[in-house]
This record gives sequence, structure tokens and C-alpha cells, in this order.
Amino acid sequence: MPGAILSPHLKSAIRNYALLFFGCVLFHVIGTWGLPLIDRDEPRFAEASREMIERRDYVVPYFNNQLRLDKPPFAYWGQVASYKIFGENDFTARFPSAIAAALVALSIFAWGTRIGGNRVGWWAAIIFTFSLQTFLHAKAAVADMWLVLFVTLAHWGGYELLRDRLSPANQTSNIKHQTSYWWWMFYVSLAFGFLAKGPIGWIPLATVAATKFFPLDGRLASRFKFARGVLFMLAIVALWGVPALIRTHGQFFVVGIGRHVVGRSFATMEGHGANSFGMYLLLLPFYFVTVFVSFFPWSIKLPWLAKQLWQRRDKIDNYLLTGTAIIFIIFTLVKTKLPHYTLPAFPLLALLLARKLAAEKAATRFFRSCAFVSASVYLAIALIVLACTTATIDRRRPKTFSAWTATWMMERESPPIERKSSFTPTWRMPRTDSQIRHNFSSTSFRGGTKSPSNVGRSELGAGRLRRSTLPLGVSGSRPRKTNAAGIM
Repeated sequence: MPGAILSPHLKSAIRNYALLFFGCVLFHVIGTWGLPLIDRDEPRFAEASREMIERRDYVVPYFNNQLRLDKPPFAYWGQVASYKIFGENDFTARFPSAIAAALVALSIFAWGTRIGGNRVGWWAAIIFTFSLQTFLHAKAAVADMWLVLFVTLAHWGGYELLRDRLSPANQTSNIKHQTSYWWWMFYVSLAFGFLAKGPIGWIPLATVAATKFFPLDGRLASRFKFARGVLFMLAIVALWGVPALIRTHGQFFVVGIGRHVVGRSFATMEGHGANSFGMYLLLLPFYFVTVFVSFFPWSIKLPWLAKQLWQRRDKIDNYLLTGTAIIFIIFTLVKTKLPHYTLPAFPLLALLLARKLAAEKAATRFFRSCAFVSASVYLAIALIVLACTTATIDRRRPKTFSAWTATWMMERESPPIERKSSFTPTWRMPRTDSQIRHNFSSTSFRGGTKSPSNVGRSELGAGRLRRSTLPLGVSGSRPRKTNAAGIM
């Protein structure tokens, strides 16, 4: 009898999870196969992962045969797995981010279901998935979505460890607490959050510590076993960190933590932020303004949400609000600023907004309309960008075999230059020093194919064939210089 009762619920849960996961993956991968790698970060991540396979070294990443020490290795590992399964190309470099974003949606759905039922779970997952910043970074070959995943899982684990203290009194008796399971999930997620993007993955520790200010019963330390848990978390990190530090003679710590965490906090890096104290003060509200773009279209409800939380909120709202506030405050104080830095707060914002919207009967129409319109617009953008990019790339490639042969012969006139990178240029190589710093934003990853263009390159433009034998990172006869982290 219990099996007969449980079976329909189990089948329904499996169906919901499968529908959400594969739907999110499909939504996020649309358009990624035809768009060349852009900006500076995507080619760096993609090439570093390719060199991991080439070197058979999965501990210390390299970029163009130079140490790349600014990020831990988890994102590279994801791309390596994708390359080995599907081959090396633009799509497979971005595919792990789509998987991570789908897993975030699953986590939000499961967490929201436990907080407020299927309605809250579905709405929260959809709100997160159809946010503008999620749409952009789920299609990017970078580490941010993995960070969001592990920070979300750690926040969820922390909530579950406190659930009988945060839930209303009339629900406490119905909670079957599995403290051991959630304890493992909390600290494992913290460890992998560090491996994804460094110490920022430990933000959930601050959220849980802040709950000491809530009127909770019992002792928080006895529930979380902080000393044991932190040692366990550090032990997981050390499995990679100790070999990496030994092989780089401590430079992974100096560059990864010293420069990219401490240095980024007190100085502007790569022009992102304020160079003067006055401008720093002016930029303090930066994330409280950009959230209206990053969280669009759901950000139009943020003033309403703030009003609802000011008028009435329970302990669950306090927990979600505390995690959101800590993320925004930390990055507000950090001097280097980019709009996507607050992305780990979006799952918590999605849960807060879903809880309040689900309680309003009139909100159903708004939610459905907003979800449908945003999904349609995002899909149209992805397909239009794909079509335009494909057409542009095709126009810049030789159209016939004879044209390709002529290109090859002209390249052969110059002595071959050894080139380790598998990024095949699609656009014209930059010529100014400022453009050289961004030369990977004008390349396309084509690791799965080998052609003479890996040695040199010719351009077809303005009706004539112009020879260029510049490899990546070379301007004239001057080599591109990088530091130990592989950064200009």
C-alpha cells in the first residue's frame, strides 16, 4: 500500500526534474554552436582547458604555454570533460556552463518545493532561468555558473540544517530532519565553490553565521560542527591545492589569492571600477542599480518585493534576504566591479520573489506573461545572433577550394612560426596596442580541425587578398608578453 501511494508522487517528481533539466539545457545551448568565443575570458578558459588535455596535466592550468594562475581548476575540468565527449569547438567550450545553469535551476526547484510547494519551486526556477544575466552567463565559457551552483547548494544545505528553527511552528512537526545528509552537502558545496572561483564560494558560511542574530533556539555550533566541517572542506580543497602550490612554488596562492582576490578588492583590475576614491564612493550603489538590468525582466517587481518584505517577512525570508544582502555588500565594497559579480545572489532573489508572488492570486497572470515574453525574446536574440554571426563568418572565409589554396600558398611564402594555440582567427587581427590586449575577443575556437591557418593567416577583404602571418599574440615582430598568470 505505501508503495502504491508513493509511486505516483515519485514518477511525478522524476518527470518534473527531467522536464526542467533538459528544457533548461536546450534553452541555454541554443545559439552557442555558431557564435565564436568572445571577450577575453572565453578564449582563455577554452584554450587553457585544451592545453590541459594536450599536456595531460589536470592540476596546473596553462594558457599559451604560460602558467594561468588566476582561477582554480573546476571550470577547466568541466570543459575538459566536454571536449573529450564532444570534441573541441565553440559549443563544447560553453556546454558545461549550460549544464551548470540547468543544475542551478533544479536546485532552486527542489529547494523552493520544500519551502512552499511545487508552485514556488517552479516559479523560482523559471525566474532565475529567464533573468538576463543568467541568459548571458549560461552561454559563456567561464566559471561563473559553477560558482552559482555550489553557492546555491551550500545556501540550501545551510537552510536545511536550520529548517526546524526557520519554519513556522505549525510546520516543524512535519519536518523529517536528516542533519547528516545536509551537513555533508553544505561543506562539500563550500569546497567545490572554492575550486570553482576561489574564496567567494565561502559566502554561505557568512550567511549561516549571520543567523546568530536571529532568535533561534539551541546552539548553532552544535548543529553545524564548524570546526570539523571547515577541516573537511579544507581537506577537499587541499587534494588539488597542495600539489598545485608545490608545483608552482607557491605562485598559485600569490597570484590567485594575492592578486585576484586581495588585489581585486583594493584596486581596479583591467579597468573595471574606479581609480579614485571619489569615483569609488560614487560607484557604491553600482550593484543596486545594475540589478535592475541584470535581473530583468523580474527586476520590475523588486520595489514591490522590497515593500512586501518591509511590511511582513518570516524567518525563511530573513535567511534568503541575509544571503542576498551579504553578496551585494561584499561586492559593493570591492573596488573592481562587474555587473555579473552578484549573480550568486540571483537564486536567493528568485526564491524570495517566487514566495511573495505565489501568495498573491493576481500575480499568476503577470508571471505567465513575463515568463512567456522573456523566453521568446531571449530565444529570438540567440537565433538572430547565431544567424548574423554565421553569415559574417562565412563571408570572411574563402568560398572555393582554389581560393583556399591561394591563401595557403601565400602563407607558405613566410617561414612557419610554431604555434601551440588551437584558436583559429576568424576576424582581422588587431593592430594597435590596446587591441592586442583584447586579441582573443576577435578569435574563434576551432580546436577540432587542423589547417594551414594554424601557422599563418591570410585575409580576404576589400576585393583583394592580403597576407598576414601573425600568430596569436604577435604584432609585427614583437611577441605578446604575458605574466605568470597568462594575463597582459
